[in-house]
Amino acid sequence: MQVASYLKLSVAVALATIALKTLAWWVSDSVSLLSDALEALVNLAGASFALAMVVIAERPPDDDHPYGHHKAEYFSSGFEGVLIFAAALAIIGAAVHRLLNPRPLEDLDLGLLLSVLSSGLNAALAFAMLKKARSHRSIALEADARHLFTDVWTSAGVVVGLLAVMASGWQWLDPVIAIAVALNILREGARLVWRSSQGLMDRALEPEVRAEIDRTLAGFAHPTIRFDHVVTRRAGQRRFVDLHMHMPAGWTLGRAAALRTAVEQALMSAVPGLRASIQLLPMNVEAHFDEPRDPL
Repeated sequence: MQVASYLKLSVAVALATIALKTLAWWVSDSVSLLSDALEALVNLAGASFALAMVVIAERPPDDDHPYGHHKAEYFSSGFEGVLIFAAALAIIGAAVHRLLNPRPLEDLDLGLLLSVLSSGLNAALAFAMLKKARSHRSIALEADARHLFTDVWTSAGVVVGLLAVMASGWQWLDPVIAIAVALNILREGARLVWRSSQGLMDRALEPEVRAEIDRTLAGFAHPTIRFDHVVTRRAGQRRFVDLHMHMPAGWTLGRAAALRTAVEQALMSAVPGLRASIQLLPMNVEAHFDEPRDPL
C-alpha cells in the first residue's frame, strides 16, 4: 500500500472509532470517555488533512515550485499538533465542569467494552502506519501514526481509571483522569508542532545519515581530490546534500564530470531518497561564504 492508501484507511478507522467512543460516552456519561471521543475527532481531522498534504507533496516540480512540493507534509504535522491543543483545552474545560458538578456514571461495562474495541483498531493501524512511515520517510504518516499511539495509551489510561472508579466508587476520579489525558495529549501536540517547525526551517539530516554520506565521500578521497562545504537538509520524503569537490586544475571537463557522476550515484545508492548536488572546483580554488554583505 502507498502512503495515501494508509491515510485513507486512517480516515475510515477514525470514523469507526468516533462512532464507538461517542457511543461509549453516551451510555456511560463519563467525561473521561468524552475526552477519548474528542481525541478521535482530532484523529479524523488530522488524517484527512494529512491525506490532502501527501497528495500535494507527491506533485512533480513545476514553474512555481521548481524544487517540488515535498514540504507540504510538514503542514500536516503542524496542523495535527494544533488540533491536539484545541482538543486538550476542550477536555480540560469539560473535566473542570464535571469536578464542580459531579454526576453518577452509568453502564460503565458497555462503555469500557466499546473503548477497548476502538483502541484495538487504532493500535493495529498505528503499527502498520509507523512501519510504512519509516520505510517511506513520510512525516505526515509518522505524525498520524504517533498520534494514534497516543490515542491508544490515552484509552488504556481511561479504562484503568474507570475500573478504579467502579472498584472504589470515587466519582471524582473520572474528571481527574480526563485532565490527565488532556495533559498527555498536550505534550504530544507540542512535539508534533516542534517537528513541523524544524522541517520547515531546513533542518540538517540525521547524524547517522550524515555519517553515511561522509563514509561514501571518504571512499573517493585522494591527495588530488577533496570535498568540503558539505551541507544537508530534508524536505518531506526527500533528502538533499550540496558540496564542493576539488580536483586538479589540469583535468579535462569530461574527466571531472565523470567522477562527479560516480560520486553522485554512490551517494544516492548509500542514502535512499537522497539528491546530491556537487560543484566542481580546481584544487587551488576556495569558495567563500563569509564575505561581508552590503548593509540594508
